[in-house]
Amino acid sequence: MEIITVKPRGFCAGVDRAIDIVELALHIHGAPVYMKHQIVHNTHVVERLCAKGAIFVEDLNEIPDGSVTVLSAHGVPPSLREQAKVKQLQVIDATCPLVTRVHLEAIRYSREGYSILLVGHRGHVEMEGTMGEAPAVTQLVHDKEEAERVEVPDPNRVVVLSQTTLSIDDVAEIMQILKRRFPNLTTPPKGDICYATTNRQAAVKVLAEKVSVVLVVGSTTSSNANRLREVAERFGTQAYLVNGPDHVQQDWFTNAKAIGITSGASTPEDVFQQVVNRVQEMTKGEVRDLEALQEEVWFALPPDLVKTAKEKQVGNDVLEKHLIHANAKMRAG
Repeated sequence: MEIITVKPRGFCAGVDRAIDIVELALHIHGAPVYMKHQIVHNTHVVERLCAKGAIFVEDLNEIPDGSVTVLSAHGVPPSLREQAKVKQLQVIDATCPLVTRVHLEAIRYSREGYSILLVGHRGHVEMEGTMGEAPAVTQLVHDKEEAERVEVPDPNRVVVLSQTTLSIDDVAEIMQILKRRFPNLTTPPKGDICYATTNRQAAVKVLAEKVSVVLVVGSTTSSNANRLREVAERFGTQAYLVNGPDHVQQDWFTNAKAIGITSGASTPEDVFQQVVNRVQEMTKGEVRDLEALQEEVWFALPPDLVKTAKEKQVGNDVLEKHLIHANAKMRAG
């Protein structure tokens, strides 16, 4: 029995940055630090930050006026930022820069008179934030059926944007329909699906061709982790999403010649390794690591936050960890 773990996997640059922002805020301001929505969609990350003094809320009215508040990596609509101002919250923005890019695209194209077709999952927090930038001209396109039905005032002035964590293959199918229906459809110079989603899905495709079973380590609320499972299944490989080692079942591996394991972009590496160890205990298999491709992306922390930490001489461990990540990415490049 062979157990193949694949890279890239686990934390992306946006998740690394968001977690470091929360930890740095706790060093600077002390507990509690409030967060609008889960900072990232992973139960282990959330539980660990809560143990350090973070408090997660879904409604800003739950936060006392004037409190330190971190916005999640998924982004928020302008209306929420206005509400935060009214409550005089000390806002620290942990929105992933790639999500911010999509927000800016929505603002730009709405100002230029475009109708915006936003491909994504209805109800996902990232979609709520992006749609909030230009709600009057934005329509959500959830699937191929909606792509066939959507109508716009001017078919020659339409742009398509997307959620950053979607299946590349699903988006490609939807795009084919939209391009057929709107021949002059505009797309941003760079695709909106983030590098980490793209890379992890590409790695899973390589993995799925080599194994009988794929385990994706991640939370059920994680869009990118769910998409990884779906990608593996499209290759005809049995795939399971597991939150940790206790969720792994022995009977999944009956008659399996090889098992593949990866993790979503918000899954801690130590949780991934716990799952690998559990599978190894069950199967007595040999572990082999497969590097499908390298990642070279790193996002800097907010300069004001770093400046404050240095002035107060706190959070040196967080700053050092972030610098180590940066140097590792630079060496990889």
